[in-house]
Amino acid sequence: MKYFGGCDVGSTYTKAVILDENGKMVANTTIKSKINSQESAKLAMNEVLEKVGLASSQELAYLIGTGYGRNKVPFADENISEISCHAMGVHITDPSVKAIIDIGGQDVKGISVDNDGTVKNFAMNDKCAAGTGRFYEAMARSFEMSLPEFSKLSLSAKNVIPITAQCTVFAESEVITLVGEGKPMNEIAAGIQMAVAKRCFVMAKKAGATDSITLTGGCAKNDGLKKAIEHVLKLKVIDLPVDPQLMGALGAAEYARQKGQAQA
Repeated sequence: MKYFGGCDVGSTYTKAVILDENGKMVANTTIKSKINSQESAKLAMNEVLEKVGLASSQELAYLIGTGYGRNKVPFADENISEISCHAMGVHITDPSVKAIIDIGGQDVKGISVDNDGTVKNFAMNDKCAAGTGRFYEAMARSFEMSLPEFSKLSLSAKNVIPITAQCTVFAESEVITLVGEGKPMNEIAAGIQMAVAKRCFVMAKKAGATDSITLTGGCAKNDGLKKAIEHVLKLKVIDLPVDPQLMGALGAAEYARQKGQAQA
């Protein structure tokens, strides 16, 4: 049996996936990224290699690096942009999905997927961290909560307290002030989720979303954001049957499988 790998070195988390020659995912992991991208890649790959019983990445038939640190995956045969890899990862998970919002640690992307899993069109906001994983970490800190706790907080809100600041730093300051004034925390959280959903509006349109969309990246696990996006964008958010945070690594591994088998 031949195995193929994908390593997605993100700014916040590093993900690794191994597929067998039939395209079945046989191992995966998600770890917190280190300052050194090469170290992150090695740690993640060592975990999945051990799960499959391989001694080193050299035993993989093909390996592709992707993500923020894709050029720092020392054992990769090549690297491919995370935009292409997210599109392919979603395509092999659910071929019916044609539009993606990928919310990473530092940027937000809208991706339109073609019938073969390649990218039809995309838009990216990488000028500001508002609405990204870093933004949500800052918001959770303001509420003195974990990210999973914060992601569910807005679901119980009856009203929404608007958050006007677009910048992460100013938004955090605004939230701290509102909390200090004794405003209901779930309603403040609802305002945060609505503000991020509105920022996703342009990305969704550029991704060609008409009736449905899926979310990838760690923020795809944010239940409050999913509800806010459905409300603001008037689109159904499709839940993927595979961890949405793994889509980049999964797509990279699938590209590795295709390229490795083409060379055989």
